Amino acid sequence: MGNIHSEEIKTGERFSFGENWSYFLQVLDDERILEAEKSLQDMLKVDTLHGKRFLDVGSGSGLFSLAARRLGATVHSFDYDPQSVACTQQLRSRYFPDDDEWVIESGSALDKEYLDSLGQWDIVYSWGVLHHTGNMQQAFENVAELVADGGKLFIAIYNDQGRPSRGWLKVKKAYNKLPPQLRWLVLWPAFIRLWGPTTLRDLVTGRPFYTWKHYATESTRGMSPWRDVVDWVGGYPFEVASPEEVFYFFRQRGFQLAELRTVSGGLGCNEFVFIRGN
Repeated sequence: MGNIHSEEIKTGERFSFGENWSYFLQVLDDERILEAEKSLQDMLKVDTLHGKRFLDVGSGSGLFSLAARRLGATVHSFDYDPQSVACTQQLRSRYFPDDDEWVIESGSALDKEYLDSLGQWDIVYSWGVLHHTGNMQQAFENVAELVADGGKLFIAIYNDQGRPSRGWLKVKKAYNKLPPQLRWLVLWPAFIRLWGPTTLRDLVTGRPFYTWKHYATESTRGMSPWRDVVDWVGGYPFEVASPEEVFYFFRQRGFQLAELRTVSGGLGCNEFVFIRGN
């Protein structure tokens, strides 16, 4: 799997998500971890995850696996990107050394044989991952089967904006095809497009760079603004879906929508929590 992943990055067919996450870990602090915990508590409508089994599909930095473990869940994390696996292992070593209730592995949301070996879980979490697999519909099918009856599926999927989404797809392809030393030619114009209006608004309202400075808390997930920009511009493969498409897909497979948070037709991820069964 690692050799295939490396070749995909070399040929510009995949963004190095794990490399970006490794930089994020350099700014990770207790405040960001608490924000991640709050985001799980808010969307899952729980105070604790004690007694729950939590599967993190595409663990990325490992932040939300860590948050779930701190909330008391037994956690299983996996990711397709070897550097993301390393990031998650680093967080476990830092906060839960020698913990046998937090397992970390290499794996793909498209590898049916691997997923079948995992069984079913109380909570299946996959935030901003399934649209980067290269086959989002198959990834949807696969994660649906991982949820136990009465269990919860918490996913976040890029919103389909129509023409703007097709434009961003071209940006992402261009970024990944360029040699690393030239990617700033795509990254900086995109950064200005993404942050220019917000920065101007903060200046006009007399709060210079307020949104940037408070992004970790106001993004509700403890994220880093710069790392999110790099992730957005580089994030490829890239697919999108409307809230209705996601809702209908899972409803047809016996899931009930419990929570929904949309970006109101804008840029970013719509968040869904589904419950399997009645």
